[in-house]
Amino acid sequence: MPWRTAALVDRAPGLSVRLRLTLSYAGFLLVAGTLLLAAVWVFLLRDRPNPLFVPDLADFLRALDPHNFGPNVFLPAALEVLAFLLVFGLVGGWVLAGRMLEPLGRITDATRVAATGSLAHRIELPGPNDEFRELADAFDGMLARLESHVAEQRRFAANASHELRTPLAITQTLLDVARKDPNRDVDELIERLQVVNARAIDLTEALLLLSRADQGSFTRERVDLSLAAEEATETLLPLAAKRGVSLETTGEMAATIGSPALLQQLTTNLVHNAIVHNLPEHGTVCVSTGTDPAGVVLMVENTGEVLTPEQVAILVEPFQRGTERVHTDHAGVGLGLAIVRSITQAHGGTLALTPRHGGGLSVTVRLPAALSLGRVRPG
Repeated sequence: MPWRTAALVDRAPGLSVRLRLTLSYAGFLLVAGTLLLAAVWVFLLRDRPNPLFVPDLADFLRALDPHNFGPNVFLPAALEVLAFLLVFGLVGGWVLAGRMLEPLGRITDATRVAATGSLAHRIELPGPNDEFRELADAFDGMLARLESHVAEQRRFAANASHELRTPLAITQTLLDVARKDPNRDVDELIERLQVVNARAIDLTEALLLLSRADQGSFTRERVDLSLAAEEATETLLPLAAKRGVSLETTGEMAATIGSPALLQQLTTNLVHNAIVHNLPEHGTVCVSTGTDPAGVVLMVENTGEVLTPEQVAILVEPFQRGTERVHTDHAGVGLGLAIVRSITQAHGGTLALTPRHGGGLSVTVRLPAALSLGRVRPG
């Protein structure tokens, strides 16, 4: 924010951390030396009035007698000792502080590199697992997540731009052809423009819904997923009948806390995806709800072509389509499962996709359970 930036710029310069540590080390050493000399004076030399004479080699043992010490000799000697401790503490503290703070220099350099927009740099701090190592590892992990997120956002922006450009380009082509051919059937042109416009509207609404789910900006209420599943199957029953797919809904009450509109969209997307990506005829879709120790569960299974784990792993990526999805009606815009993943994450849940034995897909959504009882229809 601007006011925070201004506050940082206007802040008065202060002492460096290394200098403060140096002064702290020297001050501590000086205080410790003072206390030590004071203890020697109080308990050993306070009542010894005789001054210290300079002994020769023969009188060395007598020179060490405490009776030969007095305040006139002790105080100057004590000041010399304290002066030595102060110099020693400053020099030693400066060296020790520099060695201790060296990892912070590497972290600061990495921060400056990341501030320029380069997120590939890593600190990779060597040494034991201490506080600096934990800080560096946490910073490396943050950079890795940011790099992955930025790359994902760039791919998403490129795909979204391509998807939005397609209907606009088709509209422009239809209008150019109509302009050059005055005898063209106007009703056919209008019908084709309506189809293209409807696709553009669906794509725009899907992008807005995906953004809303990612931001988590919604009011949370109590929602029963079993009722959401019933409503989704009732809404999509005509589509299932048209494509020769049988729908089956089973399960018990599965109450969670979240957005009724988003959770209904999640359920509808899963059922719609299961209907569209199914066998050409005599396909089935099974929707079930329930609870387990981890929370509430919504599972949607459908028959279909055989999928590999590699194919399943990318289905939740935006604008990922199977070969059938491009050429059939009700094809969607390639954001169905991406929206499901975002809604699930926004509600603190998990999404699991696994290929079914014999063909098809099994999708499991787990969400935190609501603590209160009762059934509330999502509004």
